Amino acid sequence: MGRHFEVRAAAMQKTANQKAKVYSRYSKEILVAAKNGDPNPDMNQTLKKAIERAKANNVPADVIKRAIEKAKSSADENFSSARYEGFGSGGGSTIIIDCLTDNANRTIANLRACFNKSHAKLGVGGSVSFGYEHLGVIVIQYDDEEAMMDAMIENDIDLNDIEIEEGYMTITVEPNQLDDAKAVVEKLIPDVKFIVLEDKMVPNETVELEGEDKDLFKRLVTLLDDVDDVQNVYHNVTNLDN
Repeated sequence: MGRHFEVRAAAMQKTANQKAKVYSRYSKEILVAAKNGDPNPDMNQTLKKAIERAKANNVPADVIKRAIEKAKSSADENFSSARYEGFGSGGGSTIIIDCLTDNANRTIANLRACFNKSHAKLGVGGSVSFGYEHLGVIVIQYDDEEAMMDAMIENDIDLNDIEIEEGYMTITVEPNQLDDAKAVVEKLIPDVKFIVLEDKMVPNETVELEGEDKDLFKRLVTLLDDVDDVQNVYHNVTNLDN
């Protein structure tokens, strides 16, 4: 199995709590896009794209509406993005955490607590991310690789890779072409359901952990998932669900 299939497999195992996290993540992205521009998506392309991705990831319409309304009414609330990188307790495990926060001191304090409780170590910027690729990732249930490749090439999409496993297709492109690639997929397959439609940090090399190292890394991921400011967590450990 390739690494992109692992991205798809992990995305298939969403619990109710994870869905709530997805809703919260896209809600905050929509709020920030609406606050940084016009709250009308027809006048704000960043907001429009954030809404489209939220819908593709099954975020309910009322969650999207509430985020836009909140942006209109919370003039003094400002969020900034921040990326943190670190290392697990052993075995070459690495992790990247992307945050949206209105209080950087609170965020770093919460992250340090998660790392300390998991015997992990925060690193400096770039200490981990050099070993990852930033990719736009689309996963759908479709198996005609030739048709998809032709459609992408005809529309000038610079494909990184197409992989098919067990009837699921993983398409990776440059992050700035993710929305264009989405439009190509929708034209080719009008009733398509997106399993994944995100830009991700994908590790170039992965590791499997055992014993205490695995337990501690799983604890780290679980603790980070409970931090409100955390938007995305990427890591290179493949066997946390085993």
